[in-house]
Amino acid sequence: MAGPLTSLKVLDFSTLLPGPYATMLLADMGAEVLRIEAPDRVDLTRVMPPHDAGVSTAHGFLSRGKKSLALNLKEEGSADKVLALVKDFDIVIEQFRPGVMDRLGIGYEALKAVNPSLIYCSITGYGQTGPYKDRAGHDINYLSLAGVSSHCGRADSGPPPMGIQIADVAGGSHHAVMGILAAVIHRQQTGEGQYVDISMTDAAFALNGMSGAACLAGGQEQKPESTLLNGGSFYDYYQTSDGRWLSVGSLEPQFSARLCDTLGMADMKSYTLSQKPEHQQKLKVALKEKIAAKTLAEWQEIFADQDACVEPVLTISEAAEHPQLQAREMVIGVDRGDGTKQRQIGFPIKFEKTPAATTRIGKMLGADNEEYL
Repeated sequence: MAGPLTSLKVLDFSTLLPGPYATMLLADMGAEVLRIEAPDRVDLTRVMPPHDAGVSTAHGFLSRGKKSLALNLKEEGSADKVLALVKDFDIVIEQFRPGVMDRLGIGYEALKAVNPSLIYCSITGYGQTGPYKDRAGHDINYLSLAGVSSHCGRADSGPPPMGIQIADVAGGSHHAVMGILAAVIHRQQTGEGQYVDISMTDAAFALNGMSGAACLAGGQEQKPESTLLNGGSFYDYYQTSDGRWLSVGSLEPQFSARLCDTLGMADMKSYTLSQKPEHQQKLKVALKEKIAAKTLAEWQEIFADQDACVEPVLTISEAAEHPQLQAREMVIGVDRGDGTKQRQIGFPIKFEKTPAATTRIGKMLGADNEEYL
């Protein structure tokens, strides 16, 4: 079964995480993706540990379903090869600093001249305009400047280093795919291509969501442990007797009542509905003491049949074996190229007729491969 994007061809000039993750999503949905890689400069994801069967697990994951063409963009004649190549593609994604692709002779205007219907997406830390457009940065910097880090973590310890790359993926990758697919619809209606400018800082700022609305329109500056959802209420994590953690999200009255009944804390039901910080703190202290008395496994058994929005904090390995994620086929086997399978996180969007998961780790093609050049 072909994916919904099987008619699209993507030329990918990106490296590291945001662009490659975006093009992986497009490939998972059926698009044909060709990565352009510099033969004289190794993409760090190719050497990043750990390795599986001699291949970086990061590279194996991000390159699945893609082909990769070695081409030194700084060499004379490379721009002409790209101009010839792009005539047959629908989408270009690049992740260089602003102006680099223009200096290489393959910027938007140059490619648009040979393919007017081209959709061209640039992913950068700060976007194509503004005083920071040429500034270097990483995920932690974008989250900081976007205000996200300021209201995460604990009041006494500051913002935490996140376990996932929020600005890179939720910001850069996901917003790039949304922008590209919106441009595809626009092209279907008008025949016109489009330039898509993705700033990971812009996208991270937008992720502030309800907190941003409370601040900008409500005048409430957001701080750690000061609101309903960031540790200022009993909606939080609690340590068990064996050093594991339990998440408690029982906000609605029916769930909080069930939580208190299950824990034998019926006398604290009124506190779950109180907006007073002192009531929330008393409730949190009581929950902390109660949950610390049993192991995670014991709490899992106790809450297994209780619809109370209480779940264990699982490791990635444990999550991969959870029956819900198993049922949703969120762990797949991808062909390493030798007939053996590598376990990977699967594609999270389910269509009515879900296409078979992409089954091969992308392979590198030679610089003179006649399939493309």
